[in-house]
Amino acid sequence: MGSHARPNRIHRTGVRVAMVALVGAALPISAAGLAEAATPGTAHSVDEKGQQSPEATTPAGHEAGHQQQDVQRQPLQATQHAVADQNGHNDQKAENGNKAHDRADGQARDKANDKAGKTAAAQDPKDQAAPQIKADHAFLLDARDGSQERPMWGGAKADESVPMASTTKIMTAVVVLKHPEWLNRQIEVKQEYRDYVQKAGASTADLQTGDKLTVKQMLHAMLIPSGSDAARALADNFGSGATEEARIADFVRQMNDEAQALGMKGTHFDTYDGISHGNNHSTARDLAKLGQRAMLQPTFAEVVKNKQFKTEAPAANGHTRYYTWNNTNELLSSYDGILGIKTGSGPEDGYCLVFAAKRDNRTLVGAILRDDEGRFDDATKMLDWGFAH
Repeated sequence: MGSHARPNRIHRTGVRVAMVALVGAALPISAAGLAEAATPGTAHSVDEKGQQSPEATTPAGHEAGHQQQDVQRQPLQATQHAVADQNGHNDQKAENGNKAHDRADGQARDKANDKAGKTAAAQDPKDQAAPQIKADHAFLLDARDGSQERPMWGGAKADESVPMASTTKIMTAVVVLKHPEWLNRQIEVKQEYRDYVQKAGASTADLQTGDKLTVKQMLHAMLIPSGSDAARALADNFGSGATEEARIADFVRQMNDEAQALGMKGTHFDTYDGISHGNNHSTARDLAKLGQRAMLQPTFAEVVKNKQFKTEAPAANGHTRYYTWNNTNELLSSYDGILGIKTGSGPEDGYCLVFAAKRDNRTLVGAILRDDEGRFDDATKMLDWGFAH
């Protein structure tokens, strides 16, 4: 069995991890082979800054609770006989030094205790009128039994339309899942799909030309490592038209029709994957609503909960291709009750996240747009606050 990995890509819609292995034949490694691997056959992606991505699969938990440690007093020792007889000056200096050290010690403890108290108060969501987060473009709703939603809280800019990066792919999945009878239909990977992600610098599931994956596998490839190659394949096969461009344009039209039907008044799509042509935007309120509706689809809910997904597909040469995709959603490894959904990021979009969690028969769905790398911490605080109210 031979194995190889495809190149890392710096992309605008999110950082993704993908690995493929070919069983039965050794495929030639391209000139743009993977730059690095943590373990044999495992690829890593980097962000648009060329650094290890914050969306890599390293689990991220809640912010560590830092314990304040008392300053340890080190009593000054008076020097012995030779200097002690000089009118007691050195002893007095030592005593003064101890007193000064004690004062510094007490002040340090007071500051530490004060900080710890403020931190404890800030972390108690029951005492908060609103989640204490940095993001203004944020919204949280209570999905109740799934058939309706109750708005819980919105940030100052919850209704401002801004770019949404790869969270776009949630709607791509919703449109595809309007045809559940096609989930087992096979789609052949075209070279054009690979060319697109390379040209656009998009995130990829590293689908190999000629491989045949089912629609359901394509949904995994799109939603877990955020593969724009899979998103393009789905748009090409679920749109109508004589050419690929025409079919994709028709698919995007379907996305906008669905947004209108859902009452997403601040949303417009011009792409299937989040790489915008200048008019792809939404609001935190709209995306929370979209996330809630998407989670009503059993297939969608099944896909987005996976931290990692392994599958196989017929390769072009008749052998079997093995794929492993790692989820970019760090909450899957850090938050109790998390159900998943979708990440996104880009130079103009910032860091985006649509998320859902369930505790005590309550399901909360939220969205964050234009955040920084602390989006997972912000989402955690939003969920904690929501479950406390």
